[in-house]
Amino acid sequence: MTLLVNGQRHTVDVEPTTPLLYVLRNDLDLSGPRFGCGLGQCGACTVIIRGEAVRSCVRPVSQSQNVEITTLEGLATNGQLHAVQQAWIDEQVPACGFCQNGQMLTAKVLLDKNPNPTDAQIREGMKGTLCRCFSYYRINAAVKRAAQRRA
Repeated sequence: MTLLVNGQRHTVDVEPTTPLLYVLRNDLDLSGPRFGCGLGQCGACTVIIRGEAVRSCVRPVSQSQNVEITTLEGLATNGQLHAVQQAWIDEQVPACGFCQNGQMLTAKVLLDKNPNPTDAQIREGMKGTLCRCFSYYRINAAVKRAAQRRA
């Protein structure tokens, strides 16, 4: 199977039903997407496909052939952090850091669709990505900062 991940083509020899997350982590050595719940509910495994935040732990790799897949590692451009990544640093968002992959990628998708969201829109857009450390206030602040930086 051929995958296009962060702008690079990769050929992998895996079963078509293998979760995309396993291929990204085990075969392509990407550490951004994380295994959280394995049910597509927590968001730790999020990747971006066709402009949507997708749970890679429940998506078979066969459904991901020949489409651009963006992981956390693919957000930076030419060594320059993406506005969302920089906002996360500036707002010191992570506590344990486990959910941050999903939080940042979900925030990017949210801002791509709505460049200047209200607090209510941020809460709505981010609600499916869980944080066990309850860093939601800092996440909200970082999304606002990233929106300002992108403007």
